[in-house]
Amino acid sequence: MRALLHRGNRLARLRVDAFHYDLPAELIAQRPAEEREGARLMHLPAGAAAPEHLRVRDLPGLLPPGTLVVLNDTRVVPARLLGRKRDTGGKVEVFLLRPAGAREVETAPGDARVVEVWRALGRSTKPLRPGTVVDVARRGAGDLEPGAAALRVRILGRGDDGLLDVALWTLSGEPVAEAILACGRVPLPPYIRRDDSSEDVARYQTVYAKHDGAVAAPTAGLHLTRGLIDRLSERGCAIATVTLHVGLGTFQPVQVDDLDDHPMHSERFVVPRATADAVAAARARGAPVLAVGTTTARALESAAEPDAPGLVTSADADTDLLVQPGYRWRVVDGLLTNFHLPSSTLLALVAAFAGRERTLDAYRAAIGERYRFFSYGDAMLLWRGA
Repeated sequence: MRALLHRGNRLARLRVDAFHYDLPAELIAQRPAEEREGARLMHLPAGAAAPEHLRVRDLPGLLPPGTLVVLNDTRVVPARLLGRKRDTGGKVEVFLLRPAGAREVETAPGDARVVEVWRALGRSTKPLRPGTVVDVARRGAGDLEPGAAALRVRILGRGDDGLLDVALWTLSGEPVAEAILACGRVPLPPYIRRDDSSEDVARYQTVYAKHDGAVAAPTAGLHLTRGLIDRLSERGCAIATVTLHVGLGTFQPVQVDDLDDHPMHSERFVVPRATADAVAAARARGAPVLAVGTTTARALESAAEPDAPGLVTSADADTDLLVQPGYRWRVVDGLLTNFHLPSSTLLALVAAFAGRERTLDAYRAAIGERYRFFSYGDAMLLWRGA
């Protein structure tokens, strides 16, 4: 199954600059809040009521008993590999994007074996040519001694899409997946202007992360703690999960005037049968479905039953769903989300949910109240057509 591309039935074409706002640079959060659920929460009640300024810990009291809360349980892979070329010692960064199967590769002179292949981005002071071999050390090991490596990377070539094909293997026989976890760095987004730290290993990951595959965090979920999820359950809320592996495309800037012309990135998602059943049960009891994060919303809407409004089918597919004002929401009733980049597809999704003017008014209020923005920033809770 491949999800359909939905771009909404709009009354008029909207330019990308319809989702622009001016953000002072100092409001871009560079570090997480001291406590996950201590982050600020702007609540946009349904109707025309003014925003409420609360904390994420207040979330249970804002949800009707019986609400179905859906989480994205993808796990962020430490996808940034920092290494050195074996022949020259030149510094190299390889950013892993997604697995691409296996291939027979020469791993030593006269020795070939089948190894893992990934699609990746690469950066070096000189072009990364096919055949280049990179040694990667474990985090905290300092500079590599000549010839020493926990993980080895070979550049195989570059595809028509500009991405690299890279082969990965270990000399010790350690599984490549374990070596990536030991060697890789946290893939912080480009607007966080610092190197990753030991704090990020835990904080740029949700507490319920389960399935490896994301190269960016589903950031709304970063605010939740086990204790908060327990309090949601005590409130009578049901908890369900989807998996959508967030790709690098989540940071892809919109470089066209009209979103209809934007080449939306594709991401893998899974909606388990248990979650489809949980959505049906919520509908039966008249309870809303709350998506924690835009990625969760995209997964649920991509799996929407075309002939059964409000329901979803179990799915394991790719989605290139683009949501903008005019989109007809079919599943999601409430959305917990962070504050997103100006003129972005994520902000367009929020505007499609709550209305463009109300959304931009809320963002201006957040700036006035000195909320923190983007991945490590504060959150907002809004309702469809709020």
